[in-house]
Amino acid sequence: MGFLENLRLVQNRIAEASARAGRNPAEVNLLAVTKTLPIDTIRQAYDAGLREFGENRVQEALGKINVLPTDIRWHLIGQLQTNKINKVVGKFILIHSLASLHLAEALYARLGGASQDLLLEVNTSGEASKSGVQPAVAVETAGKIAMLPGLHLKGLMTVGPLTEDSKKQREAFRKLKELFNEIRGKAWAGSAFSTLSMGMSSDFEIAIEEGSTLIRVGTALFGARQ
Repeated sequence: MGFLENLRLVQNRIAEASARAGRNPAEVNLLAVTKTLPIDTIRQAYDAGLREFGENRVQEALGKINVLPTDIRWHLIGQLQTNKINKVVGKFILIHSLASLHLAEALYARLGGASQDLLLEVNTSGEASKSGVQPAVAVETAGKIAMLPGLHLKGLMTVGPLTEDSKKQREAFRKLKELFNEIRGKAWAGSAFSTLSMGMSSDFEIAIEEGSTLIRVGTALFGARQ
């Protein structure tokens, strides 16, 4: 099956999940995850009209950013390490994987007068292999990040649990939505706090039903990685 057919199928699944939740599918942004994919494949997605692309590794992403069209909106969705911070500021429209207050402070220290939009990653599955702050401290951590000049907290992100149990997936996404709503009610959050990044190829329909505004899809669009 080719990319264009995969794209149509994903768009149909987004529409159907949105309908089940009584939502407008236009509320759900599709982020194409392009880690390990060659330039030609990304160009095909670009030619099909996609403009939002997500990369996991900073070095790989920078190589692609330098040769692909400048109107692409690049997202960093992989783990951000402190030794790579100097390379990411100003290169990504949104960093999804801010996983601690320590990392936020390190990022703030190296902004140099620039600004950066980001999401706070929350570990809603409780899995030790996952990054992110614990739900119990998410609101407090978000408040402290929001006070750092130049860092613009736009919302929350989570990675769903490694399971086919839809109940556990739904619980993890519902927990993030509850935290999102709680933070959005804070005076310091502001109207720009509007992004709920949750859902990937295996679980994005459940994520949409639970309120996701941005899904990160790779395999369902491009096929299994080699």
